[in-house]
Formats: sequence, structure tokens, C-alpha cells
Amino acid sequence: MAEPLPERVGIVLAGATGRTGGAVARALLSMPNVAVVGAVARRRAGEDLGPALGLPPVGVVIEPDVAAALDRTGAQVLVDFTTAEAGEAHARAALTRGVPVVLGTTGIPFATLEELGREAEQRGIAVLAIPNFSLGAMLMARFSREAAALMAGVEIVELHHATKRDAPSGTALRLAEAIARSAGRESVPIHSVRLPGLVAHHQVIFGSAGETLTIQHDTVSRESFAPGVRMAVLVAHRFRGLVTDFETVFQAYQQSPPPIVHSPDP
Repeated sequence: MAEPLPERVGIVLAGATGRTGGAVARALLSMPNVAVVGAVARRRAGEDLGPALGLPPVGVVIEPDVAAALDRTGAQVLVDFTTAEAGEAHARAALTRGVPVVLGTTGIPFATLEELGREAEQRGIAVLAIPNFSLGAMLMARFSREAAALMAGVEIVELHHATKRDAPSGTALRLAEAIARSAGRESVPIHSVRLPGLVAHHQVIFGSAGETLTIQHDTVSRESFAPGVRMAVLVAHRFRGLVTDFETVFQAYQQSPPPIVHSPDP
């Protein structure tokens, strides 16, 4: 039987006022079983996280330093939605303190993630480096693996907002790897688009004689990542080393969902 999930996990959220981090923070603040006990951001340090996100005060003051926030709060998990450079440094600070990491930041070289994973494994904890926490994206990958075994050709088109730094996206890279493994291909071509007005969109286009099949996932709001982030936070203690596949996280959560425990009012 799977180890029971914790009833409540305290987290420090880095990148708490950014596009994705802010959307995830707003959602997590009202979700059961998780408590945002610390927030880190370059902007609005010293302010209460609630008003910084357009919400009532929540009693969590934004801090500029991850290490200090982890030390002060005694958080059980670090959640990071920052930049590749900052995310790597934040993950190292957490691992040094024996705190597992849920890393939503993309653009970190895979060799670096593997290094972080080895350090985590030595410490008996985990780095969950998930490029996309969306349930819809997980299903897109699952359906694509099945289609890849039956269709002759496949290419991926990924479209993101103009300010996204990494291209191709982490989601597209992991998707291409999964499809290639499933179909015994060397690689899958990826085409990247960066334009204003987009959020995150992925198309997997399959072609065979006389037909095409498109499997598409559209992120229209970044709050869609929050349920998956919550799952990752609650199962982080079950893993050791590096985990990069959200479906693995999802399955661990499904084995033993926790009792619903809401965070106390601030």
C-alpha cells in the first residue's frame, strides 16, 4: 500500500509575483493540504503577498532571498517558478537544507538537472523538475505516444508568449523525447513560435497516407498549473532523485489522495 500523503505541507514559493508564479500562488492560497508559508520575489519585497497579487492580506511577507525564507519558515518543500539561472541557485539552496524541490522553471540544461538529481538522491530527497503541470498536457503526451506507434510521421509546433526565454519549450522537448521512444524514432522535429497574445500552446501533428491527426493542448490561463503543482508538493516526499515526468507524479498522487485539510486563515 502506498505511503499516506501528508495532511498539510508548508511551502516557500519562489517567483511568487511573476506571471506563472503569481497565478499558481493565487490558486494555492485557496487549495487544501498546502500552505504558502513563505514567498520570494525580486519585486515588492517587504510587502504582504496577498495585496501584491490583488488579494486581501494573507500574512506572508515577500522576501528577496530563498535561503533566508527556507531557514525562517522551516518549509517542507520549495516551489520555484523563476528563471533558469535563479531556479538552479534556489534548488541548490533547498537541497543543502534537505528540502525537496518542485521545479516549474524551464530552460535549465538537462545535465544540470541530472546533477541536482544526484545531489538530491544522496540526501534522500527529490527534485521534481516538471516542464508542465497541466493535466491536459499530460493527456496530450499520453495520446501522442499511442498515436506515434500507428502514424508514419510526426512534428511538434509549440507557441508561447513573446517573453518566454527558452525555445523549444521544456514541454515540447519532453514530448518529443517521449514520442521518439514510443515510436522508435531518433528524433521529432519541433517548431517554435513566440508572439504577443499567446500563453502556452502545443500541437502534435501526425501524418500518414491520406490523413493527418492533430493533438492540441492550449493553456489559456496559468492557473491550470496549480492543481498539478499541489499534487507534486504532496507526493514529493515519496521520491528520491530527479523526476521529470508529470504522469509519474500524478500516478503517485492517485494511489493515496490525502484527506482534505484547508490551511487556517491567516
